[in-house]
Amino acid sequence: MHCVKLLGQSLMARDFDRQVAELQIRIAVLNGFTALGIPVTEVVG
Repeated sequence: MHCVKLLGQSLMARDFDRQVAELQIRIAVLNGFTALGIPVTEVVG
């Protein structure tokens, strides 16, 4: 939850459906950051 708050303390949208969309966008951004941090291992030899 702390990482979600780094993207903004509160939701900007007033409509519930738009709030859901806003959260989904934030989650997609966090998943992108997580994917960047996962190491890619390759077999040598």
